[in-house]
Amino acid sequence: MFSNTKNTAKLDLEQHELVENAQKRISQKKRLYTHFVAFLVGSVFLILINKILKYGQEYNWFIWAITFWAFLFVLHIFNVFITNKFIGKEWERSQREKLVQKQKQRISEMEKEIELPSMIETDTKKKLL
Repeated sequence: MFSNTKNTAKLDLEQHELVENAQKRISQKKRLYTHFVAFLVGSVFLILINKILKYGQEYNWFIWAITFWAFLFVLHIFNVFITNKFIGKEWERSQREKLVQKQKQRISEMEKEIELPSMIETDTKKKLL
């Protein structure tokens, strides 16, 4: 009876993590799509400023601005679809487990160092008695 409760709690925690991860991914993709729309509207706006309003007409500066913005957009795409797969939740979990394992190992080594002198003192006292 008690084991069923623990399994249910564990499943609820896993489901909560899955839902949280899904919400995070949805938010990332939503921001990416918003960035895409802003990129399109902004590009058209820059072209209109240069060509229609004739601001800096002697030089097509909008090309450089749009190119730079496109580069930033490609970085955003890379971050959402590529980097997140390699450095996502699973990577974070494995890194966390490695660090916890190292900490446990250090703690056990420190405990051994503390126990060794106390064992020597105990042996010395026994020999003296």
